[in-house]
Amino acid sequence: MNSPFADLSRVQTVRLFELLDVHIYKYNKNEEVLPTIKNSNIIGVVMEGSIQISYIEYNGNEIIMENLNKDDVFGTNFSSISNDNCEIIAKENTEVLVIDYVKLMNPKNLKYPYFNIFFRSLFDTINNKFRGNTERMRILEKKQIRERLLEYFEIERKKTRSRYIYLPFALKDLADYISVNRSAMFRELKHLKEEKLIEINDKRITLLYKYL
Repeated sequence: MNSPFADLSRVQTVRLFELLDVHIYKYNKNEEVLPTIKNSNIIGVVMEGSIQISYIEYNGNEIIMENLNKDDVFGTNFSSISNDNCEIIAKENTEVLVIDYVKLMNPKNLKYPYFNIFFRSLFDTINNKFRGNTERMRILEKKQIRERLLEYFEIERKKTRSRYIYLPFALKDLADYISVNRSAMFRELKHLKEEKLIEINDKRITLLYKYL
């Protein structure tokens, strides 16, 4: 994923940061991100590192809502961060840039060409995020682990029109993405391999079955 700032020069980026009065926060691994302002109307950009947004149920169970890496965006209006039961945790040493939504939407910003470049890129990034969330909801609608795996494989296959799927994360993180127990998912993957429906080579999964 490209950074929302990718099409800006260094000078333009500095001017944009000054215009929007951005703040950059640094966090150590396992430190809570934005504990005091996550209920504010903000947009965050992961500049370095990675964060995980989780929802803690009343019984203590943790549901991973999002895993965000460098250049990913999140915000009050399109993420779950405003919920009191939400936790945002740095998975490694991380930097997060925060933009106040009100300052972002100031009509006076439109007179600056560099702002318009950034705003288009940000909109594209958020649009891609919504698309990804829709895909994940399709997966989570499935009841069985096998069904969730096959739905994920089918979504990825259609993107590349190939029977080869390359995971964007470690295989163990796939369980978090489809919201299932890791051990149970690995057992199901083992069954799929034994049935010669898939092959797994590190992050590459080869589909051997007839497409849905």
